[in-house]
Parts: sequence; C-alpha cells; structure tokens
Amino acid sequence: MAEQEDRPGGDGTGFFSSVDDVVGRLAEVGYLASTAVATTVFLADRLGKPLLVEGPAGVGKTELAKAVARVGGARLVRLQCYEGIDESRALYEWNHAKQLLRITAGRDESWDDTRTDIFSDEFLLTRPLLTAIRGDEPTVLLIDETDKADVEVEGLLLEVLSDFQVTVPELGTITATRRPFTVLTSNATRELSEALRRRCLFLHLDFPDAELEQRIVRLKVPGLDAVLADSLVRVIAALRAMELRKAPSVAETIDWARTLLALGADTLDESVVRDSLGVVLKHQDDIAKAAQGLTLL
Repeated sequence: MAEQEDRPGGDGTGFFSSVDDVVGRLAEVGYLASTAVATTVFLADRLGKPLLVEGPAGVGKTELAKAVARVGGARLVRLQCYEGIDESRALYEWNHAKQLLRITAGRDESWDDTRTDIFSDEFLLTRPLLTAIRGDEPTVLLIDETDKADVEVEGLLLEVLSDFQVTVPELGTITATRRPFTVLTSNATRELSEALRRRCLFLHLDFPDAELEQRIVRLKVPGLDAVLADSLVRVIAALRAMELRKAPSVAETIDWARTLLALGADTLDESVVRDSLGVVLKHQDDIAKAAQGLTLL
C-alpha cells in the first residue's frame, strides 16, 4: 500500500484548523484544554506526529485521546499496555487452529498451495497496532500506559511510529494509507527510551490549577454550588500537597463533587469530609493522614 501524508480528517489538514479550534472543539465534548495542551495537540495533528503524554495518574491523559476521537468522529483503537504484553497482543498473530484445519482439509494439495492459503488475511488476527495501521477511516490510536510494558515492546513501536507501517514476514510490509492520530500515555513509572521519545511530540500533563479544576467540576457536575465547588477544589489541593500513597485524580475530584450533590451537602464541613474521604482516597493510611492533616488546617 502506498503511504500518503493524510491524517485524520481525510483532506490532509487533520482534525483541527487552529489552536483555538482545538480548545473550542475539545470543550464541546467535555474536555477543557489549556492553550499549551491545545497547541501540542494541534501540532501533533498538523505534523502527523505521535503525541507522548506523560504525567501522574488521573490527570486526563487517556481522556485526551478519547476526546480527540469524539471530536473527529473517529474510531478509537486502544492498546492497553501491561507487564508481559508481547507482539502477538500488540501487532498480530496467526489463527493457528484455523490454519491447522485448513492444512488437514488440504492434505491432497501441494504444500506451496496450502502455505500460500494459510498465510493470508483470512487467517490473520490483527491486534491494535496493525488494526490502526490498516484502517482506512479516521482513527485515533491510543497506546495507553506505555511505561508498564517491557522495554522490548518499545522496539515493536519504533517501526510503527517512524513510518506508520508494520512488517509481517509472510505478507510483506503494510503501510498506512491514512495515518492514525496517535497518543501514547505514560505515568513515568520507568524511563522510556530516547529512540521512542524522538519519534513523538511531548506533552506533560499535571494536575490542573485551581481555576481550571473548578471549571472542570462545574462542567461535569453543573448542579454543584459555586461556593461548594471552590471549597472542594481547595481541599483537593491540600490533599495533593500531602505525602500520600496516591494523590486524588481529577476523576476523583468529580466523583467527590457528585457525592456531595447526592448527599445534599451545602458546605464541606469536617463531618462531611470525614464521612466521604473514601471517595477520593483509596488507602486507609492515606485517609488517616488526610483526616489528621485537614483537621490541622
């Protein structure tokens, strides 16, 4: 297949026409992006480069990829990385059971004829990377939690991210006719290779500042009182400043806001905080430390 420089959107211009367009259209699907985030997303889209998004868990890295897919009406293809993931789970594998049945059924045929048949598309099981490469529709490829995969997996990604192609020895090199918008996420639990980083634009996402987090809360939980939302965000900031095993994510801030709304809370007083800390903190020692620390504030 001949490679083209088309990116999602079909006309070579990508999903977005400008940085402001990124901000506006992501907001329409519920993702509030800063100018810095929107600029990097726009450049990744316009240049056809993979985007490596790094930062602590729960700051919206995965949601960014999902939001881009919603904006473009694109198919989201997700490769969830984990320790032990290998080529057969990331790229492709052959359907050995079906191949064996075909070999058995064709015992009277020559091996050359049988071999040509069993190493064809009919017997190929595509996994996320090859699925995204072969697609001819707008696609967002999400390679999630890349840092959880073994170092060897990065080698599999280099060919894909360099030329958006995959080599299947029995079939040859399959090159994308329509490049997917590609997002890699990392929680920085280990250092990714320089070779992988060179192939990507880089974006660091941290917890949002108070103003942006309040906007997110009001967007996701519109029934929450503005004063209560302000108190909630200030308490979340205080929790994140503590040395906890797991700081509250933005998703957990939203969950807490919904909890307060469900409880009919008018203020975030000590009793409400104590009774609902389990919504935002998921370790008992964190809850105990937070309860003591917030009392002293």
